[in-house]
Amino acid sequence: MKLRRVVVTGLGALTPLGNTVSEYWDGLVNGVSGADRITRFDASKFKTQFACEVKNFDPLKFFDRKELRKYDPYAQYGIVSSDEAIADAGIVPEKLDLDRIGVIWASGIGGLVTFQDEVSDFARGDGTPRFNPFFIPKMIADITAGHISIKHGFRGPNFATVSACASSANAIVDAFNYIRWGKAEMFVCGGSEAAVNAPGVGGFNAMHAISTRNDDPKTASRPFDKDRDGFVIGEGAGALILEELEHAIARGAKIYCEVVGSGLTADAYHMTGPHPDGDGARRAMKAAIEESGLSLTDIDHINTHGTSTPLGDIAETKAITTLFGDHAPKININSTKSMTGHLLGAAGAIEAIATILAVQNDLIPPTINHSTDDPEINNNLNFTFDKAVKRTVNAAISNTFGFGGHNASILIRKFVK
Repeated sequence: MKLRRVVVTGLGALTPLGNTVSEYWDGLVNGVSGADRITRFDASKFKTQFACEVKNFDPLKFFDRKELRKYDPYAQYGIVSSDEAIADAGIVPEKLDLDRIGVIWASGIGGLVTFQDEVSDFARGDGTPRFNPFFIPKMIADITAGHISIKHGFRGPNFATVSACASSANAIVDAFNYIRWGKAEMFVCGGSEAAVNAPGVGGFNAMHAISTRNDDPKTASRPFDKDRDGFVIGEGAGALILEELEHAIARGAKIYCEVVGSGLTADAYHMTGPHPDGDGARRAMKAAIEESGLSLTDIDHINTHGTSTPLGDIAETKAITTLFGDHAPKININSTKSMTGHLLGAAGAIEAIATILAVQNDLIPPTINHSTDDPEINNNLNFTFDKAVKRTVNAAISNTFGFGGHNASILIRKFVK
């Protein structure tokens, strides 16, 4: 089988830095922090009282009140961001074979807000079961893929990927492969998450996974810094349109970049912690490069998983150092989570978008909030601290890793016919 080429023709984003792709990118290149005090609920008794929330989002601008009864916030975010990507790609459903357009949409957790609300209402009652008839379909992690396909009539492959924080990266990889294999011409893919609520924050607090820097939220996400103390939870969505190259050319679509490689591995090591030497991360990047046909020295940029956790940042930098050797310091590394926080199941999608725009614009967003080098990290690496860097970016990797030892690397390059 001759594998087909896959390009990106549309982008959509709803993030803590802005509610469109252009607002998101502007926030990234200007080093803006999306962290602030939590407004979603009263967090005054929680160890962590801040997050990277989506701001100025009014669902009634996108849905009527009757529709909203059917959508958990994570689904709202997913539908809105996918609509932006579909419009950006110039997709006119009536002119396309809808049987050949699929949707793969991810969420690490799904409808956590709905789950909390329904269970809390039951617990406050007299024990009589009075649940919303939309409780289950609002909560399940696959429903956003269904809603997107129903809204636009897309009848191709349709499912969700769930691999914790690697979920939306897995969705992109699956879409990439289905198109390469000839199973579809186009996919809407990405992910959304809305876990800034009491069980989301409380659960990660119980694991000691998130920062408790309540006195200075905007500097709390500090990847690769000696004083990092955990990630900052975020929310939002990212959507990409992946398309077979000839199909895109035939309809006159603009092309952002080409997806040329992917790597999926398992640490097979620990429930929540990474392999200490970054073995799974190394193998994922290596697989993506080998699949692409590029060499190690072709990689100009890596958007790291870079969560600002004590163990994760060390493991990932070890993986980069081991794999790339002498070339490692020549790669501009960054962590956009320093600005967006960690969007959990949506992280892979919004970070793939950031990587795509870095390639398109030859501009790498910074890693903010760095003040002290960590002696356990290879500080000869180029972390792109403080300010965006202008350089030619021909090929770049976006890394995303998840609890359970799931590792995903996506390799993109400038499009050349």
